[in-house]
Amino acid sequence: MKVLVLGAGVVGVASAYYLARAGHEVTVVDRQPAAGLETSFANAGQVSPGYASPWAAPGIPVKALKWLLMRHRPLVIWPSPDPALWRWGISMLLNCTEAAYARNKARMVRLAEYSRDCLIALRDETGIAYDDRQRGTLQLFRTQKQLDHIGSDTAVLDQYQVPYEVLDAKGCIGAEPALATAREGFVGGLRLPNDETGDAHYFTQRLAAIAEGLGVKFLYGTTIGSLRVEGGAVTGAETSAGTLTADRTVLALGSYSPQLVANYGIKLPVYPVKGYSITVPITDADAAPVSTVMDETYKVAITRLGDRIRVGGTAELAGFSHTLREPRRATLVQSVTDLFPRGGDVSKATFWTGLRPMTPDGTPVIGPTKLANLFLNTGHGTLGWTMACGSGRLLADLVSDARPNIQHDDLAITRYA
Repeated sequence: MKVLVLGAGVVGVASAYYLARAGHEVTVVDRQPAAGLETSFANAGQVSPGYASPWAAPGIPVKALKWLLMRHRPLVIWPSPDPALWRWGISMLLNCTEAAYARNKARMVRLAEYSRDCLIALRDETGIAYDDRQRGTLQLFRTQKQLDHIGSDTAVLDQYQVPYEVLDAKGCIGAEPALATAREGFVGGLRLPNDETGDAHYFTQRLAAIAEGLGVKFLYGTTIGSLRVEGGAVTGAETSAGTLTADRTVLALGSYSPQLVANYGIKLPVYPVKGYSITVPITDADAAPVSTVMDETYKVAITRLGDRIRVGGTAELAGFSHTLREPRRATLVQSVTDLFPRGGDVSKATFWTGLRPMTPDGTPVIGPTKLANLFLNTGHGTLGWTMACGSGRLLADLVSDARPNIQHDDLAITRYA
């Protein structure tokens, strides 16, 4: 079949790769001049299936109010009359129950664990390199209260037989020796030894090159105007390169996905949650992190990527704004200099922001739609890199009418019906 993939981020490129491997004739369209230049460009760098959790959780509304009052706050909300924001926010609040959290986290861990397995297989098959490390990840708790509240998370890890270790402060330093130089104290951590790290941008561009070798055609610098719909079925898209026809079309445009389907009666509850990162050159390799350390207090991930430290975090609700705000940079600098004060030169850091496509229940939307021949692969939030390969493989199976390797019905848009 001829398959059109809209979007060349890590999710779109992974979809294209697996579709090509399944024998389809694939064309990828993106407005950028190359793959992986938007949300996939400078994310936190972690492939962390075990930490796959919805932001909507019991107690989050109260925590959110506290976060908004912090000096280095992990959550920022810019007041807006945008009805999409209000609908998304209300739906997220409705998911802040014990039952919804358990259901949503189970979905996310299932897909993320599958995706990690797909990534390992892909790496073995292709030899792709992307500053990757297989050294586990560590969630670091500065307070005993944080450490005492990990029971619901470890219960899901137990359910899916995900290995983990609950560490005291000494154990955290054993896993990440440079934490011995931390300026601020911490009481313990949750370590997932099977999690990985890597540069999503490098991965996306190199996988795109591998996909091209399989016959995938990439149309960069091409804007997408609308879907081409005939008789209730999608037959392609109208673009700046002209009309592109296809037997099946995959929508992987991240935060911009809802705009393309809204006129066809599809209400896709994906909203942009703005994230920030700084990339810091390493000055002392022994004083830098070994892998990823997630600072639970500031909700910041600090990741070793080759000779760089990537520091990512913050959830800012500001619509589609790409404005770089200095207070967000200050939070990232605060976290990394607290925990790894001699690891890198923050004065030479590059500052970046991107829009994470979030659903109110945290779970991505993958599968068919009420428009025949149109498939969705979007809404991965902060976990696009973690879930990319599994999502791409699952999507390719669904497009190919093949039986997927994991349960998938509860990932489709019909769950919002």
